[in-house]
Amino acid sequence: MPTPRDYDTDPERYRLGMRLTAARCATGVNLQARIVEHLLAAGVTTVLDAGCGDGALAVAAAACPLHVIGLDAGVPMVTAARAHGPVVRGDITALPVAGGSVDAVVAVNVLYHLDEPEVALREARRVLGPDGLLVAGTVARSDSPELAPFWRPTPGTFDAEDAPGLVASVFGAVATEAWDAPLVTLPDRDTVRDYLRARFVPPDEAGRLADAIAARGPLPLPVTKRGALLLARR
Repeated sequence: MPTPRDYDTDPERYRLGMRLTAARCATGVNLQARIVEHLLAAGVTTVLDAGCGDGALAVAAAACPLHVIGLDAGVPMVTAARAHGPVVRGDITALPVAGGSVDAVVAVNVLYHLDEPEVALREARRVLGPDGLLVAGTVARSDSPELAPFWRPTPGTFDAEDAPGLVASVFGAVATEAWDAPLVTLPDRDTVRDYLRARFVPPDEAGRLADAIAARGPLPLPVTKRGALLLARR
């Protein structure tokens, strides 16, 4: 089933997760910076960041020769992202973008919100120019295994286990850059709670689970992040 969308009703849940990742991720690990590396290596110029959130990719690319155009369906996200560059409100399944008009489409942690991710993938292919690049990213169903005795991610529509096949069904060849390492450290009970909240666990349940995890110990708790970036050419 698709992951719920709450970016209009509860944008602070998303922002809590972004702050926690920035503060608690292993030194030198930055997903947005890695995406910028791929874009620069591909020699692209115009990038559509579909599902841009608050504009993290535009921030990461600010000093680079990339023209990042943000797109998001959530009003709070669009409002915040405008501080970092051009952004429009729109639906990733019906992009308000002319065919063949961008060099790259980035869709990270967004396609699992859709009943049919293939619709958005076909839209991405439509708006890409010749040899244009898709960069899609998502988490795995086996993410955060250290929390498995208490919580598991709900299987989604675009998990890392299935995503390569879905991308290949639209684009053909796809390269997968997987990650599987203890990348985030949760130092205390409140950070465990916030980590769970950022993953769509309701507040009361997140608090109850955090109590149980802290009681089991030990804390700090290194958490293994599993997922993948997928790269495909039009």
